[in-house]
Amino acid sequence: MTADYRLEHRYTRDGGRVFMTSIQALARIAPEQLKRDRTAGLSTAALVSGYPGSPLGGFDLELVRMLKSYPDLPIVHRPAVNEELGATAVMGSQLASARPDARYEGVVGVWYGKAPGLDRATDAIRHGVFAGTSPKGGAIALVGDDPAAKSSTMPSS
Repeated sequence: MTADYRLEHRYTRDGGRVFMTSIQALARIAPEQLKRDRTAGLSTAALVSGYPGSPLGGFDLELVRMLKSYPDLPIVHRPAVNEELGATAVMGSQLASARPDARYEGVVGVWYGKAPGLDRATDAIRHGVFAGTSPKGGAIALVGDDPAAKSSTMPSS
């Protein structure tokens, strides 16, 4: 460890050793992709949406903390009432670059939820797969299981 290491490096450091939790690593997905896009000369944005409940509990809070380190990156975080609405929003983000008034060449969509919510969001995800992603965008799904049914009505994995 170096003497100049700061806790904020878990969000911002591009090289060397960085200490972070798995949730913090997941929160870095959108800004890391946008930074790579900037290096490649692309103008992209990110939309993160999903259900803020366990077992990915804390992902949304960590994302909000991390976004303070990147005020210049166009990352929008919109927690949803349920997983289906979050998946629908992420699906819609892939259509944005096709509009004549689009501000970005593509949108990186990140959806998060728990395993029972994946079941709930299946229709929106199926339509998203059918529609596809924008050529300079993309989508990723983050799903936490709940084998002990701590935050769900029945076990899931």
